[in-house]
Amino acid sequence: MKKTLTSRLYRVLSRSLALCLLLVSCNLLAAAQRVISLSPSTTELAYAAGMGEQMVAASSYSDYPAAAQQLERVADHRGINVERILLLKPDLVLAWKGGNPTRPLQQLEQLGIPVFYADPRRLDDLARELDQLAAYSAHPDEARTNAQALRQQFSTLQHTYQRQTPIPVFIQYGTQAMFTPGVDTLQSQIVSLCGGKNIFADSGLSWPKISREQVLLRKPHAIIVPGNAETVAEVRRYWQGMLNVPVIAVEESLLSRSGPRMLQGAQHICTALAKLSPAS
Repeated sequence: MKKTLTSRLYRVLSRSLALCLLLVSCNLLAAAQRVISLSPSTTELAYAAGMGEQMVAASSYSDYPAAAQQLERVADHRGINVERILLLKPDLVLAWKGGNPTRPLQQLEQLGIPVFYADPRRLDDLARELDQLAAYSAHPDEARTNAQALRQQFSTLQHTYQRQTPIPVFIQYGTQAMFTPGVDTLQSQIVSLCGGKNIFADSGLSWPKISREQVLLRKPHAIIVPGNAETVAEVRRYWQGMLNVPVIAVEESLLSRSGPRMLQGAQHICTALAKLSPAS
């Protein structure tokens, strides 16, 4: 009887070990060897997923982390250099769905190159995409750890900064031609996360072009701009004599790039809005 139990236990352990080895083998096979990113946001996503040593090229303006600045450039606002990408022989391309042109991506896929499309629609999608990239990463645990950190950061902001009376907020892009993030944008979700209310969340468009008059009619209590102190000064001059409210500047890459550092921008906005009362 004892011998039979020992034999069964041995078989179970052998099968378990074989399964573990198979899973490890599959993970190693899935890890991409040569990765190209076609937008600054997907470049940041790749490094956060532990894929830095696998990167061989990226898009213009891929400046974070610092190591990304050394990568060859194969895409910019004018398009994607398909010929150069083919010469680099990637086994994975990271693209920004809706931001990169469709046709060259289809060409790459038709030639057998896998394309991963980053398409975060909600703030919690940022963590989900890191989890997905873990399958291609040489360091999958790093991807999962960073994904969990993003979830924790999101939860902390959500529970810390919600308020009963949201502060009306205007998110301003530009002065000569003025645009603002509207319905379902990540920027609008950040404002809501921080206890604010995007005054153009009901616009029906993702990025409507707006006028001074439209902004004044909606009476924002604060303005958020991508930029720095110089941007704040420019925006204040633009509204001088018409709108006198706090102007909150956020580093552009933290507000505009749909990557893992976006929640750092959210933290900055949350902290600034927390200093304002709903009636300010």
